[in-house]
Amino acid sequence: MRHGKKFNHLGRTASHRAALLSNMASSLILHKRIETTVAKAKELRKYVEPLITKSKDDSTNNRRVVFAYLQNKESVKELFGIVSEKVANRPGGYTRIIKLGNRLGDNAEICFIELVDFNETMLAASAEKAGKTRRSRRSGAKKEEGTEAIVAAAPAIEAPSAEVVEDAVVLEEVATEEAPATEESAAEEAPATEEAATEEAPAAEEAPAAE
Repeated sequence: MRHGKKFNHLGRTASHRAALLSNMASSLILHKRIETTVAKAKELRKYVEPLITKSKDDSTNNRRVVFAYLQNKESVKELFGIVSEKVANRPGGYTRIIKLGNRLGDNAEICFIELVDFNETMLAASAEKAGKTRRSRRSGAKKEEGTEAIVAAAPAIEAPSAEVVEDAVVLEEVATEEAPATEESAAEEAPATEEAATEEAPAAEEAPAAE
């Protein structure tokens, strides 16, 4: 029974599963890339990465522990010699799974599992991307310089607008000075018109009397 066992048994007994993972781990260390199913690759990743971490400390005890898992002298030698030097500065995540689609016979998901530091093509591509980001930073600096030049030139452009505002204020003052004068002239003209109206009124009244 599998009470409380959450890992993938891969349809095998415990001894068969352990032997399968041991052989696959040895093949991965020796060839740096193998093709298998996605389910096996995920279980192999959990099996081999702790062994790669142990290889960073080259001690007799660690060699014996790793050999107990791999049971292969050549793979242990390769792991503690070449692989440990390559992964010395990597804090984990030593493997990569690349899916390839489904197998024709049983439609199982197929993938590559490889050691990250031994894929020269992807390492070169990542270095290229890093170079491109540096160029983009330079272009960003040029853009910043351009914006600074525009900001520096902005006060010179805004100066005439200040003069226009001053002219508008002067025009308003002139208009306010002229407004009282027009009001006074209107007030002077109003009594004159009233007097003329009173003079004409008696003349109009006298006219019927003469008749």
